[in-house]
Amino acid sequence: MTDRKAAGFDRRLLPPMLLGSVLNPINSTIIAVTLIPIGDALGAPPSETAWLVSALYLATALGQPVVGRLIDIFGPRRLFLISTSLVGIAGLVGTLAPGLGVLIGARVLLGFGTCAGYPAAMALLRAEAARTGQDSPGGVLTALAVANQTIAVLGPLLGGALVAVGGWRATFVLNVPLAVAAVLLGALRLPRVDRPRVGGVVAQLDLSGMALFAAMLVSLLLFLMNLHLRDWYLLVLAVAASVAFAAREQRASTPFIDLRLLGGNMPLVLTYGRALVAYVVAYSFLYGFTQWTQQGFGLSPLDAGLVQIPMFLVAIGVSLVSGRRRGVRGKLVVGALAQIVACAVMLTLTGGSPMWLLVVVALIFGVPQGLNNLALQNSVYLQADPERTASSAGLLRTFAYVGSMVASAITAVSFGQRADTAGMHDLAWTMLGAGVVFLLLTVLDRTLAGVRDRSHGGSSATPS
Repeated sequence: MTDRKAAGFDRRLLPPMLLGSVLNPINSTIIAVTLIPIGDALGAPPSETAWLVSALYLATALGQPVVGRLIDIFGPRRLFLISTSLVGIAGLVGTLAPGLGVLIGARVLLGFGTCAGYPAAMALLRAEAARTGQDSPGGVLTALAVANQTIAVLGPLLGGALVAVGGWRATFVLNVPLAVAAVLLGALRLPRVDRPRVGGVVAQLDLSGMALFAAMLVSLLLFLMNLHLRDWYLLVLAVAASVAFAAREQRASTPFIDLRLLGGNMPLVLTYGRALVAYVVAYSFLYGFTQWTQQGFGLSPLDAGLVQIPMFLVAIGVSLVSGRRRGVRGKLVVGALAQIVACAVMLTLTGGSPMWLLVVVALIFGVPQGLNNLALQNSVYLQADPERTASSAGLLRTFAYVGSMVASAITAVSFGQRADTAGMHDLAWTMLGAGVVFLLLTVLDRTLAGVRDRSHGGSSATPS
């Protein structure tokens, strides 16, 4: 046992962990600069192409905690291989899609296909922590955060380059080689686990709870995507399903989401709330600002992606520097303030603004991009029940993607038929309000003082 602990974290796990975890953010962000070209090619306005964003988040928000729970039971290998195979299939469907409807279907498939990467990585981290005796082995939490931040910000640039070279369909083709690489790495390097007994697995799955959770989430997100009084019944369905879900989970012997445990872990609940609000701001900027730079400011998809490069550089630098420091409270406070400042600067932009001012906005947004994701990820790792690490990580992504869905809905409402400057200003005001809420959720949460960032393992100082 001593020799196994001395061996440290198994570095062979890093490639599949990192590649699997970035499949979702690359597909989340690469679409930002392709919405306008897709709309032009298929004759769809921003209010309709917004479904390309929402479809992926709807599938992912639903699938992450479900797949996370399955990973807690079966182990990461099987779910990782199945899910990443779906990514390749979705890439082919999207490449050959004849219209917007099929393209939206491909994005749904992509959402489900990218569900396993992040929960699997967190489950592997917890397993390696138990094996090596380190709380968070080898600084891998920071590596995961940096990889996700890099891809999240690099995605628009990569998307712009692909559109320039091969059109918007090239952004779907990219998923095929990525999926092949992920499946091969997963098959070769992820550890096998003993197959659980079928009867015991069915009892642990809580299928009724999963079905009610799905009904609640789908109804809520469909309502958010429309935000019209005629769709009031969707909100009623969401409320009814949530009440039934809560009642079911209170009675279940092995609940899908242990509300009793979650209710007694208020620090974790507040972390989920912060994730939701943070992603409202982050993805409103990613999708809304990027569309405005093309239609309201006149940039090409490639140039719109290049504007994101300063954010990429700042986010990576901030993440690497802050990853060496203990605590998450300071990261979240600084990230919140940077969000507010960036939104205020957005309100000054017009179609005649100098290019350097757009770069300034991207630079400022790089600070919360580098801090918030890092702090939120580490908070969940340290606050969650170790036996439910994967499902807790999946639930973090669910709250984040609900925030992203809200951002997509706000963007669609703000822009309507065209991403003009007036709509961008409406969007910026909403983002500013969400940034203030995020700041309040942070400064008023005294439990954050006890959360220590230990992504370098053991008691050493060192994320969303």
